Amino acid sequence: MKLLKIAPLIFFLISQLYNMPVSGQENFRSTYYEQRRTLFESLPDNKREIIFLGNSITDGGEWSELFRNKRIKNRGISGDVTEGVLFRLDEVTNSKPSKVFLLIGINDLARSVAKETVFNNICRIAGEIEERSPKTKIYIQSILPVNPAFGKFEGHCSKTEEVIWINEKLDAFCSQSKIQFVDLFSHLKNDDDNFMNPLFTNDGLHLTGQGYMVWADVIRPFL
Repeated sequence: MKLLKIAPLIFFLISQLYNMPVSGQENFRSTYYEQRRTLFESLPDNKREIIFLGNSITDGGEWSELFRNKRIKNRGISGDVTEGVLFRLDEVTNSKPSKVFLLIGINDLARSVAKETVFNNICRIAGEIEERSPKTKIYIQSILPVNPAFGKFEGHCSKTEEVIWINEKLDAFCSQSKIQFVDLFSHLKNDDDNFMNPLFTNDGLHLTGQGYMVWADVIRPFL
C-alpha cells in the first residue's frame, strides 16, 4: 500500500526532471521580455535606424538623448540572453538598419551557460544580421566588467574569467570579418584589476550615469 501511494509522487518527480530546461536559456520569455518584444514589433520602422541591442545594460541607456540622434532606437530588454535576442531578431532586421550595436552574454553566464555557447551564440546573432540585412554595419561590444565587492548579483559578478575569455574570442572573430569589435571592458574596469570601476556602478553589474557617459564616449566615433 505504501508503495502505491509513493508511486504517483515518483512519477511526478521523474516527469518534472525530463521537462527541465537543459541549457537554462529556454525560460528567457519573461513577462517583461514579452512586453518589450511586442512593443518593439508594434512600433514603426524608420530609414537608417541605429539599433542598440542587448539586455538590461542596454535597456537602461537613453541612447537617442545621449547622442542627440532620433534615428537611434533602444532594443534592450532587461534579463535577456543570447537565445532571447535570436528569437526576436526579425524585428531588428526588418527595418534594414544602418547600424546595430550588440551587447549580450552576461545573463547567459549567470545561468551557467558555457562560455563557448555564449561566444557561439553571439557570433550566430551577427551572422543572422549579416544574412538578413547585408548592408547593416555590425558592432559587437565587449561584455562589460563586473564587480563582486557590492555583494549583489553573485551569479553575474563571479564570471570575470569567462567574460575575459569571451571578449578575447570576439575580438579575434571580428578581426577576421567585416564586423567591428568595440572594447568597452578596458574603459570601465579598474586600473589595477579586471573588476568594474566603482565609479561606474552601484551594484557591481549595472551602470550609473557616469558609466553610460564613458560608454558613449567610446562608441561616439562609430556613429
